[in-house]
Amino acid sequence: MSALKISELYSLEHTIAAEIFKGKTYPWEILGELKSFIVKLGESLAPEKFEKRGENIWIAKSATVFDSAYIAGPCIIDEGAEVRHCAFIRGSAIIGKNSVVGNSTEVKNALIFDNVQIPHYNYVGDSVLGYKSHMGAGSITSNVKSDKTLVVVKSADCKIETGLKKFGAMLGDFVEVGCGSVLNPGTVIGKNSNIYPLSSVRGVVPENSIYKALGNIVEKR
Repeated sequence: MSALKISELYSLEHTIAAEIFKGKTYPWEILGELKSFIVKLGESLAPEKFEKRGENIWIAKSATVFDSAYIAGPCIIDEGAEVRHCAFIRGSAIIGKNSVVGNSTEVKNALIFDNVQIPHYNYVGDSVLGYKSHMGAGSITSNVKSDKTLVVVKSADCKIETGLKKFGAMLGDFVEVGCGSVLNPGTVIGKNSNIYPLSSVRGVVPENSIYKALGNIVEKR
């Protein structure tokens, strides 16, 4: 079976939110709990390291947030993170340590691990982005199917009913997504994999792979 489980995709020591994965098998199982989890976690953060700004918004004192950025709660921005000019964080988001949310990038109901780069004109909704993953300029997660039916995760050897109407993409650790790519609802990309620029990706991309086009996925050598 393709790598779909939390343990196969993520190193949980690289997120402030490791606790949310306990008792779960697949990473998308956290999406419905993220909002309440952030509020609970935020209230426990050390005030000498985090400043509470507005309702249920916690920003690390070592983070950099441009004045033009918009942040709605609940949200946690971890230490060393950078939220740049005109970034739009719509709530229910955790931005990991040393991560970058860039110019005109929109984030909603998403868990961003540490050292993640979403720096230029990206949309990340109802998604989990693993440690040191990177989304090239203009690449987005599409989180609702055009026919509004529930999302099914499909790989070469299985189909998993998620019960979710909104489900963007699960990116494993060290995933590289090329510029201008669209990750369709229910996309799961295994760790250490690369997506060619201008790709339309759906289903499961195995770890240590290069996605060139639908049906043309090769193993890294």
